[in-house]
Amino acid sequence: MSTLKRFFQDTIIYGFATVLPRLMNFILVPLHTEYLGPAGYSVNTTFYVWATFFNVILTYGMETAFFRFFSHSEEKGKVFSTSFLTLSCTTVIFFVLVFIFRGSITTLVDLQPVYFNYLLGILALDTLVVIPFAYLRATNRPLKFALVKVLNILVVVILNFYFFWFVSEFPQLAPDLILSNYSEVDKVGYIFIANLAASAVTFLILVPYFFRTRVDFSMTILKQMWKYGWPVMVAGLAFVINENLDKLLLKEMISDEVMGAYAGCYKLAVFMMIFIQAFRMGAEPFFFNHSKQDNAKETYATILEYFVIAGSLILVVLVVYIDFFKQLVIRDEEYWFTIAIVPVILLANLFMGIYHNLAVWYKLTDKTRMGMYISLFGAVVTVLFNVLLIPVIGFMAAAWATLAAYGSMMLISFFLGRRYYPVPYNLKKIGMYLLISIGLCVISFKFFRENYLAGSSFVILFLLITFFNERKGFKQILNQ
Repeated sequence: MSTLKRFFQDTIIYGFATVLPRLMNFILVPLHTEYLGPAGYSVNTTFYVWATFFNVILTYGMETAFFRFFSHSEEKGKVFSTSFLTLSCTTVIFFVLVFIFRGSITTLVDLQPVYFNYLLGILALDTLVVIPFAYLRATNRPLKFALVKVLNILVVVILNFYFFWFVSEFPQLAPDLILSNYSEVDKVGYIFIANLAASAVTFLILVPYFFRTRVDFSMTILKQMWKYGWPVMVAGLAFVINENLDKLLLKEMISDEVMGAYAGCYKLAVFMMIFIQAFRMGAEPFFFNHSKQDNAKETYATILEYFVIAGSLILVVLVVYIDFFKQLVIRDEEYWFTIAIVPVILLANLFMGIYHNLAVWYKLTDKTRMGMYISLFGAVVTVLFNVLLIPVIGFMAAAWATLAAYGSMMLISFFLGRRYYPVPYNLKKIGMYLLISIGLCVISFKFFRENYLAGSSFVILFLLITFFNERKGFKQILNQ
């Protein structure tokens, strides 16, 4: 089997593990927006913004460092044991400190104490399974990885529908314990309970991996992993700022309702996010494992070309049918006034995906500190755009800030990569697909909204251009 074909097959499996849970989670958006309203959805968004932030702190780049050292080390058991024991110990220390200062921290994150307790439980369980999940990916076990991920989201979805819909519609079938504590008014907490239960199930499934190797801690390996990983952590924090600060600032500078509506319409970009996450799941271990091959750089260049083609197609399809998806997913019209952010956010996420692809240069050359600097630059762009422009153009400033941040990070990474790890990217082809897709999206959104006949012709046009340009490459990959 060819290298590219194996990469695409693994990425499809990881994509399934990412796409299906995301799609099932996507099903919850109409449920949540219908029962919560923009203000309630704001609480849900705030919860997961802080969950993302603390997750980066708790893992401190150890997952990426694990891939880097596990793929090249002859003492793989020692790498697994060292990383797992370190994450477990730091997680315990973190929660002891949080328990001591929980009053101040609860006020800072603007969550009710009971919601904050749910947050801590989810963070603890999810952090403990980071290395076991990474082990599955690093040892090429995508099916096992996919099954656990799918089971996790199944628990989330089932419990959400149970609490939001089933108990309300069929209270006579619900246990007295549930009914006696059930609240029709404050339903947002049930989202967090469902997540906590799913995290607990995942933890129990992966417990056997905790004992996969003997206790074999190495301070030398830890120092190397920490040196490699801490810039990844800082870059991750910058990414959290790029991805989530806009929502918190909209809440503070405008209102909960605007933030909730913005976050709701932001969900329409989920398909692009799914595509990017699926790519990263397959690409990260592949890039490390394939780095010593003679044709590695040419392979990386080819992968980026196909990534841009697929991402551009997703961009065109989602913008063309944006009003269909809007009515399908967000049934409450109170959210729709922020729909104009979606094309901008989609393009921003495509730029982010290209950036992650380009990031191979600093990960393979152990220059993760450079990645940190790039991400911090993006965070500065995000902060400045939001603070300066939200008072002027409102919620659209948050969308443009995201595009400016990811676009600048993509360009900076490309130019630095040419210096430290030059990859022969086909810039003309990549630029052509980006320009065509952006042009079609602008025409469709500005002049042919809800004209699905014209919009569909744009999609077909892009597909025809792709087919005639790439048919030889597609045929070659399929025949290998």
